[in-house]
Amino acid sequence: MKIALLGSTGSIGTNTLEIAQRFGIEVELLVAGNNVELLKEQVERFRPRIVVSAKPVEVDAPIVLSGEEGILEALERSRADVVVNALVGFLGLRPTLKALELGKRVALANKESLVVAGKFIDVSKITPIDSEHFGLWYLLQTKRAFCRLVITASGGAFREWEIERIKEATLQEALRHPNWSMGEKITIDSATMVNKLFEVLEAYWLFGSKEIDALIEPSSIVHAAVEFVDGSTLLHASRTDMKLPIAYALGVEDEPILEPISLIGSSFRFLPIDVERYPVWRLKESLLARPELGVVVNAANEAAIELFKRGAIRFFELHDRILRAFERFEGVKVESLEDIFGIDEEVRGYVANM
Repeated sequence: MKIALLGSTGSIGTNTLEIAQRFGIEVELLVAGNNVELLKEQVERFRPRIVVSAKPVEVDAPIVLSGEEGILEALERSRADVVVNALVGFLGLRPTLKALELGKRVALANKESLVVAGKFIDVSKITPIDSEHFGLWYLLQTKRAFCRLVITASGGAFREWEIERIKEATLQEALRHPNWSMGEKITIDSATMVNKLFEVLEAYWLFGSKEIDALIEPSSIVHAAVEFVDGSTLLHASRTDMKLPIAYALGVEDEPILEPISLIGSSFRFLPIDVERYPVWRLKESLLARPELGVVVNAANEAAIELFKRGAIRFFELHDRILRAFERFEGVKVESLEDIFGIDEEVRGYVANM
C-alpha cells in the first residue's frame, strides 16, 4: 500500500508516520504547513516521491510543490491508494473532493470536509480517523439495530472554571487542554465545544442517523457508546492515542496497536453538556434538522477564532459571533458545492465586520 499524507507535521500526521513505519506502509506524498524543519526530517526518513509545503522550500524529493494548488496537483500526480487528510479547517475540503474525484479512498481526520460538504460527499469512500467515529464504527460492527449514538467530549480547558471567569479567558488559557496537546484550532474548538458540534454532524453524515448526542467524559478513555433497541449499551474505550483509528484506516486490523486500559482503578463518569458553559451547543438540534448549515457554523467559527487569536474579541464572543451568524444565515440554501464556497466567504465577512 502507498499513502498520501496531508498534514504530516501535526499530531495526526506524526502518528500516521509511526504506523506507516511500524507496518511497512510506503509514504509517497507528504504535505505540510510551515514546520519546515520537521518536514525536512520526515523527507529524510521516509523518502517520499512528492512533497508539498505551504511556501516554497528546498527538500530532497523528485517532485516539490507548494500552496493549495500544489496539494491538488500532487494528488493528481500521486499513485497512492489512500489519502490521509489531516489538514486543519476549511483548507482540507478541496483536497478531500479531489481525492474522491480521483477514485482514492480517504482516511479522514479533516472533519470540516464533512461538516461543510457532507451533502455532496460519498461517505462510502471515507474512513474516519476521529477516535469518536472510529469508536462508533467499531461498536456498529455487531450489525444490530440501534436507537442512539453517543460520542464523548473532554470538556476542554474550562470544564471546571466558574462561568464568569471563562468569559475573560485568554488565548493561552484556552490552549491548556487538560488531557493532551493538540493544535491551536482544535484546542480552542474543544474549549468552546464547537469541535463536538462538528463531530455530531460528522456522525450524521457517516452513519445516517439523527439520533446522536454527546456527553462529557473527563478521562477521555471512553470515546463512544451505542444504545441498541434491545436495551443494551456498548462502550468503546481505549487509551487516548490516535494510532488505533489510524491503523484501522490504513488497513491494519486485529494487530497489537495499543496496550489495553486497566479496568482496575479506572473510573468513568458522564456529564451533560451545559449550554451556559458552552453556548454554541444550543445549535445541535438545529444543525441536525438542517445539517447542510454546517458550512455557516464552520465559517463563523474560523473567522471568530482568527479575531480571538489577534486579541480583537474575548473568549465568550466566539460563541456570540457564531450564534449571531447562524441566526443571520439560517435560511440560506445549499444546493451545490459552488454554494458552499460562496456562503463560506459571505459568512466570514459578516463575522469579521460585526
